[in-house]
Amino acid sequence: MYHQGSRIFQDRFDTRRLADRMAERIVTDTIDDEDRRLVESADMFFLATVDDRGYPNCSYKGGDPGFVRVVDEHTLAFPNYDGNGMYLSMGNAVRTAHVGMLFIDWQTPRRVRINGDARVDFEDPLLASYAEAQFIVRVTIREIFPNCGRYVHRYTLSKRSRFVPRAGVATPVPDWKLSELACGVLPENDPASKQQNTKAP
Repeated sequence: MYHQGSRIFQDRFDTRRLADRMAERIVTDTIDDEDRRLVESADMFFLATVDDRGYPNCSYKGGDPGFVRVVDEHTLAFPNYDGNGMYLSMGNAVRTAHVGMLFIDWQTPRRVRINGDARVDFEDPLLASYAEAQFIVRVTIREIFPNCGRYVHRYTLSKRSRFVPRAGVATPVPDWKLSELACGVLPENDPASKQQNTKAP
């Protein structure tokens, strides 16, 4: 799993033997029960993507616990919710498919890294089980491995976001969508468009 760039540092700091053992012992393409528990209890993760020019992008994805699902031992799925309309991460996923996912248990602490190939599906059967999801992203796991949690700071949850879509609950409109920045350029079916129209003189 290493290229010459990795080897330069491994050789400089004499970690090549350690790195090779890690790749041999802890890196797999199959999610186990412990990793499943971490992933399916997570209410957020970080998503890295790369475009077809090789430029990276990193984004935060959040939801209620369980919004990322383990479909099978080689596949994860998560919804895409309304955002700022740029679709940088999802656009990259469509162009190159390569994604990296970082899950953190802030209490244990523990980290799990997942690298894989993403596929966007507007008709995925899971779509109906997520309120207001635009589409589903399925990730085929190429590599999954734990990371040492010693540098993870301990955090506790104070409040879940009220903007996470939930069945039977009206999702509030974020203030920025009512600002001049978004005025006149929102999708017609965006709830914020209706509020803008009612405020218009």
